[in-house]
Amino acid sequence: MLFVLNNINTICNQFLTELRDADQQQDRMRFRRNQERIGEILAYEISKELRYKAVEVQTPLGTAQVNIPDEQPVLGTILRAGLPLHQGFLNVFDQAASTFITAHRKTRKTGEFTIQIEHISTADLDGKTFILCDTMLATGQSVVQVCKELMGQYNLTALHIAAVIASAEGVEHVRAHLPMAHLWIGAIDEEMTTKSYIVPGLGDAGDLAYGEKV
Repeated sequence: MLFVLNNINTICNQFLTELRDADQQQDRMRFRRNQERIGEILAYEISKELRYKAVEVQTPLGTAQVNIPDEQPVLGTILRAGLPLHQGFLNVFDQAASTFITAHRKTRKTGEFTIQIEHISTADLDGKTFILCDTMLATGQSVVQVCKELMGQYNLTALHIAAVIASAEGVEHVRAHLPMAHLWIGAIDEEMTTKSYIVPGLGDAGDLAYGEKV
């Protein structure tokens, strides 16, 4: 399943526009908050796919029957760029446990790179719905490697991958290597640079949110 948010005319397109705008990117707080807001919207859409159960709630005037989620997903993110998007999901799934992954590109002299996973801190994922939040889905290699690492250790019930902006190549890579995954994307761009930055994209999401690395 592939859901692309900007295929629909909603206020989310305003948030995406501000994230891409080079002038507005100078406001780090707004840059982070817009990612949060997109995360909240994508979380709402994913919530439609969860299992539900009927419960009764006592009001001051009587009893009402409502359907509420029968499960709490586990939310994951790859540090550090994915933190604002993860926070948006946590604002919606406010009882969810979280998984944090540290990984980086290890680049060779040829310009080629591999993904180095350094550490994974996770809750028990057996029988759980897992949602991986990563702001930029470029080549898709880090997402695939992280998910395969977790799937080798745990039996997931469902896998959802959420990104603010993805490349067409990255989407195809994920769909080819993680066929069970449902993808929830803010926007898909067609090109990448030779260094695997999405074009037009928005730049380095981690640097824009938290400052340039030294």
